[in-house]
Amino acid sequence: MDRRQEFRPADRRFLDRFRPAAPLPDAVYRELVDMLFSMAIPVIYMGGVFVGVTALVAWEWHDPVVIALSALGAVVTILRLLVIRGYRRRNLADSDLAGVRLWERRYAIGNYAFALLLGVFNARMLMFHYPLVHMIAVSLVFGFGAGVVARISIRPVICVTSLLLAVVPTVIGLGLHALTDNGGLLHAEFFTIEALLVATTALLSLHSLDHLYRTMVAHLTAEHDMSSLARRDALTSLPNRLWLREAFQRDFAALAKTDCHLAVHFLDLDGFKAVNDVHGHPAGDAVLREVANRLLATVRAEDTVSRLGGDEFVILQTMIAQDSEAEMLARRIIKKLSLPYLFEGKELRISVSVGIAIAPQDGADLERLITCADTGLYRAKGRGKGQLFFYAGEAPESAKQTVGQAVG
Repeated sequence: MDRRQEFRPADRRFLDRFRPAAPLPDAVYRELVDMLFSMAIPVIYMGGVFVGVTALVAWEWHDPVVIALSALGAVVTILRLLVIRGYRRRNLADSDLAGVRLWERRYAIGNYAFALLLGVFNARMLMFHYPLVHMIAVSLVFGFGAGVVARISIRPVICVTSLLLAVVPTVIGLGLHALTDNGGLLHAEFFTIEALLVATTALLSLHSLDHLYRTMVAHLTAEHDMSSLARRDALTSLPNRLWLREAFQRDFAALAKTDCHLAVHFLDLDGFKAVNDVHGHPAGDAVLREVANRLLATVRAEDTVSRLGGDEFVILQTMIAQDSEAEMLARRIIKKLSLPYLFEGKELRISVSVGIAIAPQDGADLERLITCADTGLYRAKGRGKGQLFFYAGEAPESAKQTVGQAVG
């Protein structure tokens, strides 16, 4: 829809009916595309009916055009099913949007090809006066149109284009057939009425499409928003424990294919209680939001920063080759969070202590790793503010070397 030519204002208003008021969230778009590939049975059914009808007509008439259309119908149906199968066999959950759009285009091309074959077949049948075949042809286009609106109204451009490719040749064929002289009573009138019925039904389908699309988008967007709210911390908008668990499962599963590790950093702010007691909760909330922003600016895009509650944060640092990488990140965090905070013209200072657990050697379960990191955090706080400590089992003497004083 974005690559439009110069349309008249009325055409613009029509296209804008299928454009959501705001851009679709990525998760909603992915789900809409996923729904396209969840319905293989209608593709098999419609393709089988089309090939069966065209094969019967080709056998009876020996018409080379219909023979070609029947063969092409079989090929297109098989290719559409292969595309659906290919989509389902790929793990698209982590694919970028460009990959999802590519699969959507493949689906659209298959749908357009089948719709065009149907339209050409109907136009071909209407060149001759065989009322029974005409009835089958019109039934096919009605069945296809109803199926398209029911199945792919979620992607309106594909739906509208497919509908037009099948309906327009059929309506033109009916109109031209009405002009032929077949000597039948009310021949021209009935074919004209039938052409108008097909065209009117297609237009009414577009109104249904508008309603179905907007309803589905509103439903999925609301569902996405509710899911997002349930998985985010209300104050900082960071992932909460639920999101953290999902991220850990994904990141830990990825370790199996590599020799890398995953670090769980447990953070607790030093001096935060004093900020709340002296300057009030608004100041504490402002500091927590700024801490969240600084953490997000410090980690990589593939890492996860979450807030468990209060002044406790957990960071998943994924795909590290050496434990020293976790140490370096902890150092940067201590330095960044120890810088001054401004609130209503006042300079506030806190620091942070960090406990670190490494997967898989310290555990393969998130709760276990958080407990281990919390043990490291307790040891770090025992040494003073602004320190980090690696967990390494029960005995303190077996712990890895601690590092550093608070920087700044």
